[in-house]
Amino acid sequence: MVFPRFILLSVITLALALLGACGGGEQVRKAQPIPVGKVDMVDFSGSWEMDYSKSDNIQARLNSMVRELQRQAERRAQRGGNERGAGTIAVGNSNTGATVIGLAQMADMITQSPLLEIEQSDNDIRVKREENFALTCEFFDDKQMVLENPLGTETCGWVGHQLLFRILLPEGLSIQHVLTRSPTGEQMSIATTVVSDRVTTPFTLNRVYRRFEPGSSGYTCEVTLSKGRVCTTEAQ
Repeated sequence: MVFPRFILLSVITLALALLGACGGGEQVRKAQPIPVGKVDMVDFSGSWEMDYSKSDNIQARLNSMVRELQRQAERRAQRGGNERGAGTIAVGNSNTGATVIGLAQMADMITQSPLLEIEQSDNDIRVKREENFALTCEFFDDKQMVLENPLGTETCGWVGHQLLFRILLPEGLSIQHVLTRSPTGEQMSIATTVVSDRVTTPFTLNRVYRRFEPGSSGYTCEVTLSKGRVCTTEAQ
């Protein structure tokens, strides 16, 4: 999952701005190992378009998260650990309105790609996401791929029939993508989870994609020198 340095830095900068993080000597988290189990490689290769009717709605997911944080606050209040009272989300420096909304905005920002082009072989996979950085993973004898760099720790690999990408960033931030293909091979979901030390509940968005043939269904594709293959919606 090798990200170009300037793109990864942009993601970190925006993430810290959205979450209002300050440079207070936070440490980069250590990579969590991907569970070792039976690997059942699935073919994700091809062209994919987002199915908005089946994908999560950002506002609905945010409302659900706020309700969960409120329930957490109420449970703390019942235990006498929340002086602010039941129903209050903010507790100390965690779960403020800005950090909760920032987490949701970050998840939305990194999952907006309407079109995906996936190239896959027995040794690697590259998920090209329109208007976003690509996700790349190399396979080493069914072992996870771990890359340490000054900007964070990147991990990817198979977990059963699912493909997992995880990046751990400074300031207690992490991003995880889990790719799952339907049994028919015509549909794929990507569950993206963003975690912050400043919010007690992670934020997950599930985007659903379906296969399409470039040049059909109102889409047209061309190859450019700067962006490679680019697919756009034709005017109807």
